[in-house]
Amino acid sequence: MKRKITLKHIARELGVSISTVSKALKNSEEIGRDTKEKIQAFAKLYNYKPNNIAISLKNKRTKNIGVIIPDIVHHFFTTVFRGIEKYANAKGYNVIVCVSDESFDKEVINMELLANGSIDGFIMALSAGTQLKNDYNHLKEVTAQGIPLVLFDRVTPEIKCDKVVIDDKKGAYNAVTTFIREGRKKIALITTKDYFSVSRDRAAGYREALLDNDLEINEDLILEFPSMEVDEKGIEEFFTNKKVDAVLSVNEIFAIHSMRFVQSLGIKIPEDISFIGFTDGLLSKYSTPGLTAVAQHGEDMGKIAAEMLIEKVESEEEEETYTTKVLEPTLIVRGSTGN
Repeated sequence: MKRKITLKHIARELGVSISTVSKALKNSEEIGRDTKEKIQAFAKLYNYKPNNIAISLKNKRTKNIGVIIPDIVHHFFTTVFRGIEKYANAKGYNVIVCVSDESFDKEVINMELLANGSIDGFIMALSAGTQLKNDYNHLKEVTAQGIPLVLFDRVTPEIKCDKVVIDDKKGAYNAVTTFIREGRKKIALITTKDYFSVSRDRAAGYREALLDNDLEINEDLILEFPSMEVDEKGIEEFFTNKKVDAVLSVNEIFAIHSMRFVQSLGIKIPEDISFIGFTDGLLSKYSTPGLTAVAQHGEDMGKIAAEMLIEKVESEEEEETYTTKVLEPTLIVRGSTGN
């Protein structure tokens, strides 16, 4: 059985552009006879079948952008969406948003739903289910047809596309360094399984900061959850049985629940224990005390993602080039740190 091929495969095999292949298969007069016949013969040999959905999406400008986010509960994703929408609207584009609910299946369904000629390209953060499954075929099918895709925050090297992220490793490193400057020695990390790209990078920054400051990495001080869902019982057991004087959390929700519990034990923040969490959302601002946070600049991230996508949608360039933009994290200091 001959393998299923795409425009990209034909272009690569024959050393021509995707645009040339597309025009040749449409019998365009723009393409020379010899080149056209060679491309058409190759396509016939391998039983090439055009992806009508992708062709519709590529050739018909709709001025709509499809956005897929993992959830709408976390403040970060709402700020990213706000940044996308502001920039896109200013450029005359509408935004259609879908929520994957951290599900691989829903992410695939959302992409199929949007990829019906109703949008010009995708902006998305990978769901937990997709990262756990490590299956990116639905994304590869889209990019193979030349459909613009921008990944933000949760990304993967498996997909060649434009990406925009924050330097999560540096953000965690700076947070742990802040604790150490306060004189903290027993620094805990509350995180998730490392199939989350962001959690993996933040854990790496945590470990590196400890080692660079001659502090031992104590695995007993790392509380790891399977997902971003809060496990109140797990948090309570951890702080009941472990003696720590600082905590870095991969999100503000874990941090706020932890702060509330240690306060119920009579432990004072920040006198006895300091806290830093990622996100800098409303919970961080209005907790008591306020949570010192690593700002992820979600609105800026959304604006940049929209800018990258629209540039690709409107570009006439045939050469495929991809950029990863890395934003600098910022530590927003509040009452949960400092002696």
